[in-house]
Amino acid sequence: MPSYPVPDNEAQRLQAVAALAFCADTPDPALEALVRVAAQAFGVPAAVISLMQADHQVFVARVGVDVSELARHESLCNPVLVAPQAPWVIEDLSADPRFATHPLVQGEAGLRLYAGAALCDEQGLALGTLALLDTQPWPTWTAAQGRTLQDLALIASRTLQAGRRLRELAQLAEVDTLTGLRPAAHFQAILEVELAHAMRTGEPFTLLELELDGLDAIREGFGADAADTALRETALRLAQQVRLGDVLARLGPERFGVLMRHGGHEAAEGLARRVTQAVAAPLVLHSGDEVGVGISVGMAAYSDATESLRQLQSEAASALGEARARNARRWQMFAVTH
Repeated sequence: MPSYPVPDNEAQRLQAVAALAFCADTPDPALEALVRVAAQAFGVPAAVISLMQADHQVFVARVGVDVSELARHESLCNPVLVAPQAPWVIEDLSADPRFATHPLVQGEAGLRLYAGAALCDEQGLALGTLALLDTQPWPTWTAAQGRTLQDLALIASRTLQAGRRLRELAQLAEVDTLTGLRPAAHFQAILEVELAHAMRTGEPFTLLELELDGLDAIREGFGADAADTALRETALRLAQQVRLGDVLARLGPERFGVLMRHGGHEAAEGLARRVTQAVAAPLVLHSGDEVGVGISVGMAAYSDATESLRQLQSEAASALGEARARNARRWQMFAVTH
């Protein structure tokens, strides 16, 4: 058991903190300015904005503090995470038996005042703290000061969340350079959101995995540029077949994925039929030569039996393997057995 208090929602809290891991490597000028404002407003020599990871407290912005992190068991901020509704203030740490012998109190730092407010996300998870530190005890901490500290913590929290959203949008804007499609990592993130939505609402969706045949032969016979041309043209044909609102991505050198929203078996098989017909048409290279590629499609539909994204992807991959083994029809829906 840890020597410090741990929130009941620790697993969810740590997952939310992980989404902000980039903050430790990329200082935010707005947060740096905010700790300076906090220190000046309260007349204290030190202020920090931190994220509490599983074993460490990481300072993403700091003034008057030399270190960039602390071991979690050394942190004074743990109680704030357990009761994030109000600031947690110790006016004289040396007079409090819980902290009188703490290294940050007895050691070189010589801390006396600690005042911390939680940084909470939209779900109310306490991700870290905005904390004020002083080497002099405070005789009185007022309710007005508490409200001001909470206001500053709210600004810090919203700044962190805005940075996370901007980073996510920048990542979603990235595309596979050869085909112009979404890359595999983004497709994975979208699938996770779609699965969570389906589990809440029961809204159906189908995952399709598609794999090409014949690109190696084109590469050997006509060169790498010709194979790239064939791949780009095939990706364009795939994009022309998916419905508005569906998601098409490149998952590997010759593999694609489609998220078909609001669609079950019949709609997915219709898409598979259109895709195989579109890809079957000859491709004309810049040289004027005609070449052809084949495609196999494996499908897995969300159902009440779906427990995880890994399961759904395994089912789609299994169906793809069956489709590749066929000589005629080149698509296969995973059959759920009970």
